Amino acid sequence: MKIRAAVLEQFGAPLEVQELELAEPRTGEALVRLVACGVCHTDLYTASGADPSGYAPTVLGHEGAGVVEAVGEGVTSVVPGDHVVTLFSPQCRECVHCRDARTNLCLAIREQQNLGYLPDGTTRLSRDGEPIRHFMGTSTFAEYTVMPEIALAKVDREAPLDRACLFACGLSTGLGAAINTAKVEPGSTCIVFGAGMVGLGAVAGCRLQNAGRIVCVDLSPERLALARGQGATETLEATDDIVARIVERTDGFGADYTFEATGNVGVMRQAVESARMGWGLATICGVAGKGETLDVVPRFLITGRRVAGSSFGGVKGRDQVPQFVDRYLAGDIDVDAFVSHKLALDDVNRGFELMEAQDGIRSVIDFA
Repeated sequence: MKIRAAVLEQFGAPLEVQELELAEPRTGEALVRLVACGVCHTDLYTASGADPSGYAPTVLGHEGAGVVEAVGEGVTSVVPGDHVVTLFSPQCRECVHCRDARTNLCLAIREQQNLGYLPDGTTRLSRDGEPIRHFMGTSTFAEYTVMPEIALAKVDREAPLDRACLFACGLSTGLGAAINTAKVEPGSTCIVFGAGMVGLGAVAGCRLQNAGRIVCVDLSPERLALARGQGATETLEATDDIVARIVERTDGFGADYTFEATGNVGVMRQAVESARMGWGLATICGVAGKGETLDVVPRFLITGRRVAGSSFGGVKGRDQVPQFVDRYLAGDIDVDAFVSHKLALDDVNRGFELMEAQDGIRSVIDFA
C-alpha cells in the first residue's frame, strides 16, 4: 500500500514528507493506522546527528497511537479494531529480561531493531524498490506502520488516542522512573530536575507514590506552573547554586530521591549531589549527547548516594502502559495539560522548531 511518511534523508536536514510503499504484515506483525503521534526529543536527537546509533534514510517517530487494521500469521494479542500504543521498548514476555522484574529491556528483537529492521532482518518500508529503515522499530511519523506484535500495547478504546500516544514514550518514562526505577516511598522528599514531558511525568509519578515533598527545578516559570499542576509541592528556578539551595532546604542532607530529566550532564551531576547522604538515589532519565560523560566526585557515592539509569521508566510496556492509560481515564493523571500544539504530518518540522524554542510541552501530529 502507498502511504505518506516523514523521512529523514540526511542528518541535520529537515524531514521530507514523501510517498512510500508499505508491505503487508508478516508473521508476528500487525498493520497499524496511526491516529496521533507525539513529537519527542529523541526524534530530534536522531535527526540532528547527535545520536551515535542513528541511521538514514529512515521514517522517524515513535510516540504513536492508532488502530490495528490487519495482523500477520500467529498474532494473537491484538485483532483488527484494537486501539494500541506503539512501544519502542517491546515486551516479548519470554526472554530472560522479560521474566525478571528488575528490567524492562526485552532482548527478543533488540539486535535487528537497533539496526532499523523488523525481527526477520528486513523492512516493510520502501521507495522505488529500495528499503527504508524503521526507526526504533516503530516509524510512526507515517499514516500507517507495520510493527511487531510484541511492541504494541492494547489500550482502552475510551482513551483519546491524541492523549494515549504520550504514554508511548515521554510520559511513561517519567511515571515509571518514580514508580518502577526509584520506587519512591510514601512521605519521602523528591527533587525533579527538568519540567519537560519526562520531568512532569516524574512529578506525577512521585505524587502517585504519595511522596511528602515534590520539588521541581526548571528555568521556565511557565513549566514550573505546569509542575505544580502535576503535584509539585514546591518549585525552584534553576541557578548555578541550586545544589546548595536544595541541601539547605533539606536540613543539610539532600533529598531521598532525585530525578534528572534534561539530558544535560551538568544537571545529572546536580541530581547526584542533591541526593541525600546515606541513602539518596539519583535516577538519570535524560539522554546525553554523543561523547558526553558524567563527572561524579567519588565521595558522593562513598557516603551512600546511589545512581540509577532508567530506560522507558522501567516500564514493561504491554503490561503497564494500559494500566497507566486506565489511571488517566480514572482522573489520576492529567494528560490534557501536556498537549500544547496539534499539527498535520506536513508540519512535522514545525514540531521540532517548537521543541527547540521550548514552546509548550508536546506537539502532537493528528492524522485524522
